[in-house]
Amino acid sequence: MAGFGFTEAQEMFRRQMRDFALRELAPTAKERAKCELPREMFKKIADMGLFGITLPQKYGGQGADWVSLGIAVEELAKVDFSVSLLPVSSVMFQFFLSSPEEVWREWLSPIIKGDKIGCFALTEPGAGTDAVAITTRAIRSGDYYILDGEKTSISMGSMADVGMLFAKTDPEAGAKGVSCFWVPLDLPGITRTALQHTGWKSYTPSSIFMEGVRLPSKYLIGEEGKGFYIAMGAIDCFRVGLGLMALGLAQASLEEATTYATQRTAFGRPIAKFEDVSFKIAEHATLIEAARLLCYRALYLRDQGLPHTKESAMCKWFCPVVSFKAIHDCILIHGHIGYSEEYPLEQRLRDCLGLEFTDSTEQIMKIIIARELMGRIAVPY
Repeated sequence: MAGFGFTEAQEMFRRQMRDFALRELAPTAKERAKCELPREMFKKIADMGLFGITLPQKYGGQGADWVSLGIAVEELAKVDFSVSLLPVSSVMFQFFLSSPEEVWREWLSPIIKGDKIGCFALTEPGAGTDAVAITTRAIRSGDYYILDGEKTSISMGSMADVGMLFAKTDPEAGAKGVSCFWVPLDLPGITRTALQHTGWKSYTPSSIFMEGVRLPSKYLIGEEGKGFYIAMGAIDCFRVGLGLMALGLAQASLEEATTYATQRTAFGRPIAKFEDVSFKIAEHATLIEAARLLCYRALYLRDQGLPHTKESAMCKWFCPVVSFKAIHDCILIHGHIGYSEEYPLEQRLRDCLGLEFTDSTEQIMKIIIARELMGRIAVPY
């Protein structure tokens, strides 16, 4: 990304993603938003190379840059929110490269091909934003770890074949006591329950229960005690992806509201002539564009190997807030028809709301930004 715009290759990729979304996803997007994502959709996304988009080609990936991943997420979200999380989830597959060869050979290729599904399992009933407070235990026993605990609100948790799961191997060591594992979710002792959320229905957020699960030690990612830092490394990119998902929803809604405002008449003229309508559209177009530039700057920094924790946190709190307000006003511009299930606006509003707290809240993002600007003196704990 140079000169505040996409390179020729990135722009070509953007058009490819847009064409794919309109051709393959748009006709059935409305129905898909109401139920669990079918497995054949994972195959379609895999056929576009999106599960391995940033992975090196020698591992079966595309070797693309992080900006391109963001482009894919945004273009998919404009048309079908129910699949836009899938490229974001590919961030965790980078960590297969830190696993023994037999592990990544077992899982990575099937996932890239869409034959297997992975999920990111960090959140617990008593530990969401405060990741160090997780209570799931992993106790070493010879060549195994014994897992006990519960994860909750795990996106794709009920359909996934393997989870990138975080557990305490040393409960007294704080952040340094958290370790990370690949956990095949068909192991004895694992049960799962789908949760009924008001949005994100395609991803079937679920609880995962573990009782005396014997996990072979080869599934440890990296070293014991490095799990918290692995999580934060992944989440920096997750947060930008979630921001672009929100912006995709908002941009699609704004385009529809703009068209509607030029066609709908009141008092003998198009409602676009009323400044309360046209100014709303102008304001939201400005905020969406500003938020988009922030996201792609964060991904550009990641491509350059530069720190981007502050920028990622900015994306995570700013984009969903901007987008929720934009979609809300787009519903008001449409009036009663925008509030009906005939239009996708109400579904977008519910899905966007979930982005405001997924992978940490607005308040925590502001603490991170303040810490990055002023140091730990700005941290209230």
